[in-house]
Amino acid sequence: MMEYLFTKKLRLLNSAHFNFVFQRPQRVSITYITILGRFNTLGHPRIGCSLSKKNLKHSHERNRVKRLIRESFRHNQHKLPGMDFVVIVRRGIMSLDNYALAIVLEKLWHRHYLLVRRF
Repeated sequence: MMEYLFTKKLRLLNSAHFNFVFQRPQRVSITYITILGRFNTLGHPRIGCSLSKKNLKHSHERNRVKRLIRESFRHNQHKLPGMDFVVIVRRGIMSLDNYALAIVLEKLWHRHYLLVRRF
């Protein structure tokens, strides 16, 4: 049985981890969200979020989006390759409700899976 936990080992914790992904990422995006990914040597995926006050004014908005991103990652972590992912959110994301945002994230994870499978 698979475990759908979101432990500390599944997160990008410091700026060095984020910079590693930003150096040469594989990019998948739609209008409001971009997911950057880069293979790591750990054998399991990790995730980090980049949400700015400029794009999401209120903290409750940023927290809602981060919570949905982490939940989507948690459900898809066993389908994803051993990569570090950084999710970047742009202005206008608040026009999506929770259900629409979950569907968009599902599509982006699937695109990343297909992109990596192609190589």
